Amino acid sequence: MANNYKTIHWFLLAHLLLQLSNIYARVPAIIVFGDSSVDSGNNNQISTILKSNFRPYGRDFIGGQPTGRFSNGRIPTDFISEAFGIKPTIPAYLDPTYDIKDFASGVCFASAGTGYDNATSDVLSVIPLWKEMEYYKEYQKDLRGYLGEEKANEVLFEALYLMSIGTNDFLENYYVLPRRSSEFSIEEYQNFLAGIAGNFIRELYKLGARKICMGGVPPMGCLPLERATNILSGSECIEEYNNVAKDFNEKLKGLIENLNKELAGIRLVFSNPYDILLEIIQNPESFGFEDTAKACCGTGMFEMSYLCDQINPFTCSDANKYIFWDSFHPTEKTNGIVADNVVKNSLAEFLW
Repeated sequence: MANNYKTIHWFLLAHLLLQLSNIYARVPAIIVFGDSSVDSGNNNQISTILKSNFRPYGRDFIGGQPTGRFSNGRIPTDFISEAFGIKPTIPAYLDPTYDIKDFASGVCFASAGTGYDNATSDVLSVIPLWKEMEYYKEYQKDLRGYLGEEKANEVLFEALYLMSIGTNDFLENYYVLPRRSSEFSIEEYQNFLAGIAGNFIRELYKLGARKICMGGVPPMGCLPLERATNILSGSECIEEYNNVAKDFNEKLKGLIENLNKELAGIRLVFSNPYDILLEIIQNPESFGFEDTAKACCGTGMFEMSYLCDQINPFTCSDANKYIFWDSFHPTEKTNGIVADNVVKNSLAEFLW
């Protein structure tokens, strides 16, 4: 009798594992476009001052090595890839230590400092969004050469495409430089960016993508760098910027609704980092955080990229107590919470 129970137990376990493998096979690869929120190291390979391939960046990453991720550890897309049972990290397309064998199950084309607007990528000489698309087309050809036409097309069709971009268009470009603000009102600029986003999705669709998640922008007025400039208001969040973020996210939701009607067979969803990140900022204790307004690196007010270096004496010893790692980017712990929220609220339909 005991042997029968064991046989039934192993049969049920094998059946469950088979079901899980079928579920995860529905998304064979994660393909990423965007900015520093999801760049896993592409900026390491280009001529720009916006890099993070040095300590203390990456000090809590696997192996304790800096990779070009703007965090002390992993970024949201890494956690999402792991949640889908694929792999714990997504490699950067321009990283020479990886090749098409690694990219077949996930690849990142994102570039820190970029935006929907080409003028945004020009600010710090980073990879514009249109170039990310060109790299993706190059990747498609390589994948077909590696897997064969039929298998590669299946992977590209079933893959999950993640986009996280837009913050730099406002904070790095519109509100800092005069060009776009003299050409557009803020609402006109939002519409301009949404138009670019729509055309990017249409291009991805033509190239075979069907499962796409478009990310919104966070409560950008609450980033430590912005709060540090808001001295007259007690370093509180800049509500103007947060309102712009909320309005732009609503425009993206409307765009997504229209594209789902326009493009037959597409499964386009919206992920909203705004709500979960604002909840963390407003209720840090419930998530195990202690500091909300300042980042871990340096003074926590303005350091980012090369200003966030190994010899800065003010960098915190435990990043898990902080929502933000540097003045612009979350810690690994925050990234994990945000990614979990995205998987549960936006990507769950792709798990089944």
